[in-house]
Amino acid sequence: MIWIIVAVIAMYFVMTYNSLVNVKNNVSKAWANIDVLLKQRHDELPKLIDTCKQYMKHEQETLEKVIQARSRVADARESHDVAALGVAESTLRNGLTSLFALAESYPELKANESFLHLQSRISGLENAIADRREFYNDSVNINNVNIQQFPDLLVARMFNFKAFDLLRFSSNELKDVNVSQRFNG
Repeated sequence: MIWIIVAVIAMYFVMTYNSLVNVKNNVSKAWANIDVLLKQRHDELPKLIDTCKQYMKHEQETLEKVIQARSRVADARESHDVAALGVAESTLRNGLTSLFALAESYPELKANESFLHLQSRISGLENAIADRREFYNDSVNINNVNIQQFPDLLVARMFNFKAFDLLRFSSNELKDVNVSQRFNG
């Protein structure tokens, strides 16, 4: 009888351990999915900036902000710094929004096939990144809940399973958008 109880407890520990490993690996997979898209966008941005430079001679400040934000995103991505990535992503998205808004003032640029293709590609990547951020946060949440719930936390502590940080939005991204300002700017 005692062997049955020991076997049940051992099976529980094995099943819980395997479940926690699966959840932890889902977080890593979700991060890798974001990483792939960030790398693609990172590679596309210089092409967009070079195309814009040909037309936007007087908009160097906006272009520089996008270049600097791109660099901060790359640094955060390479160091797996989730908090820094959230801030850098917000800055880059704001810079791209400004860049695309400025492009409205340059009819030749707006008509440039390369610019239109790059704008569409980067916008598509932005949407995909937003989707992957949601999946990452879901995976992190599942991991963090599992390692905190009793009795799973016993196994999590024994094998040093750690919580992950959520990828958060900056406070600027959570504010309402002033639509009239976008039309006037």
